[in-house]
Amino acid sequence: PGKWEITVVRGRKEKKKVEENREKEVMEAAIQAGHLLLENGAEISRVEETMERIFRYYGVESGSTFVLSNGIFATAGSSKESFFAKVEHIPVSGTHLNRVAAVNQLSREIEEGRYSPAEAAERLNAIRQMPGKTKTMQILASGCGSAAFCYLFGGSAGDSAAAFAAGVALYAYILYVSGPHFSKIIGNISGGSLVTIICSLMYLSGAGEHLNYMVIGSIMPLVPGVPFTNAIRDIADGDYISGSVRMLDALLIFFCIAIGVGVGFSVIRWGTGGLVGWME
Repeated sequence: PGKWEITVVRGRKEKKKVEENREKEVMEAAIQAGHLLLENGAEISRVEETMERIFRYYGVESGSTFVLSNGIFATAGSSKESFFAKVEHIPVSGTHLNRVAAVNQLSREIEEGRYSPAEAAERLNAIRQMPGKTKTMQILASGCGSAAFCYLFGGSAGDSAAAFAAGVALYAYILYVSGPHFSKIIGNISGGSLVTIICSLMYLSGAGEHLNYMVIGSIMPLVPGVPFTNAIRDIADGDYISGSVRMLDALLIFFCIAIGVGVGFSVIRWGTGGLVGWME
């Protein structure tokens, strides 16, 4: 009987240890999923919902999260579960919606029972390593977007062609100069100035007919559309802290772009003796 009791106790301890390791794997997988979503431009409610789905499916009943615009706080623990707490700092970065979509799909597949916690963690690592768009693709997309917006706002074919060239130059500058070497504030101010000067020079050379449409189209790649939209959605969902932070970040970028455009026009007006005004 003594040996039997010892065996039972050891079995219970080993079972408890296995359960604790499994719960830790679940928490780590949930935090990694939340990190990927928040890092790549998802709104706060989506991050919380995805993490709660993972907790719920794997049976971590006491899992709780607190998500901000640049951080995740996750805890778990009760009389039946081991205690777990982790803080994950997530710096504000760019938007990669393909990774957001991949994590969303993974969370649905987890609820369908396709992955164990370890397999989910491996899949999340694969999503983290998903390659982004090549620099050439980003530069061409910036040019096409600038040309399309210029035409949408009322520019002619010549204006769109000039905006395409300015958009290409802008994103080449962002990828190779301002991104690696300048802060976000300096990068947006200098980027706004660059496209304004390029558009103004092409306008003076006769490459375009409407300077205002050329400039408006060319600065569109700098406009933080997704962060601004997510800020509104976060505030509407009651996440006032995260929404306010994202809104402030977006408004700061708008302000820097406006300063850059003003500086660019000032440089051109000074260099040309006032030939180019603010509007045609």
